[in-house]
Amino acid sequence: MKRRLMDILACPIDKYYPLELHVFEEKEEIVEGVIVCPKCLRWYPIRDEIPELLPDQLRDKKEEIDFLQKWKTKIPEKILREGKPFNLAEE
Repeated sequence: MKRRLMDILACPIDKYYPLELHVFEEKEEIVEGVIVCPKCLRWYPIRDEIPELLPDQLRDKKEEIDFLQKWKTKIPEKILREGKPFNLAEE
């Protein structure tokens, strides 16, 4: 994902702008990271350079929990505890 995409992205749920970007791995583009809506605390993974801004009902809980576990040292604590639609406090 290119960084400049953040200039036009809004939360698909509540349309909030601007969103927060947390980069975990970057080459020419952002390879892995997370996009966070500070208003509703929804988080959206970036995997293999693709931001996955899906509505809650289309997200796979196991995949999302695995993503949180993999990057828990780099994801903001508030998202790990209170993020939507899934977080590690539910485990």
